[in-house]
Amino acid sequence: MKLYFVIGPAGSGKSTLSALIAERTGAVYLDKDSLATPFTEALLEQAGTDKQARDNNEFYQRVVMDLEYSALLQVAGDNLRLGNSVVLDAPFVRYFPDEAFLEKAAQRHRWPEDTAATVVHVTVEGSRVRQRVEGRGYERDAWKLSHWDEFWASAQAADCRWRGAHHVLFDNSREGVTPEALDRAIGALA
Repeated sequence: MKLYFVIGPAGSGKSTLSALIAERTGAVYLDKDSLATPFTEALLEQAGTDKQARDNNEFYQRVVMDLEYSALLQVAGDNLRLGNSVVLDAPFVRYFPDEAFLEKAAQRHRWPEDTAATVVHVTVEGSRVRQRVEGRGYERDAWKLSHWDEFWASAQAADCRWRGAHHVLFDNSREGVTPEALDRAIGALA
């Protein structure tokens, strides 16, 4: 089984690329936002905080975010044990510094030993990311847009140090996520 982690900042094209990889490989597509948003918003409201706030919400950062990722990784494990390859669409930035992150996740979520992990780093220029984030119109992006320099600096500083995976760079700056661009990169994903 293959497990693809498609990572990159908000607006980089992670979701488009993730869906295309899933379509091309027959893998299960799991998006953290689709899986967790209703629960996350309910938890944030119950805590008396803005249900759209993530980046600047202490309760979200301290309590909720790890729950979202744990659920995502558990569902990935459920699918891997059924013999399904999986594509994960989520930033994962908090976990980049932990070199052993994949090993710990594999053990905790009981991934099969023959699971081959590929981390697809989606890169794109900052001005294009900002246009995409503005264009999608999500309320949860308000903090990013009003603190753009801070958001973009932290997104650029994030260095994924995970061992035990094949790391692939997908530059989404020029032509965007197209089947042709994926075809050029698919050899690295195989």
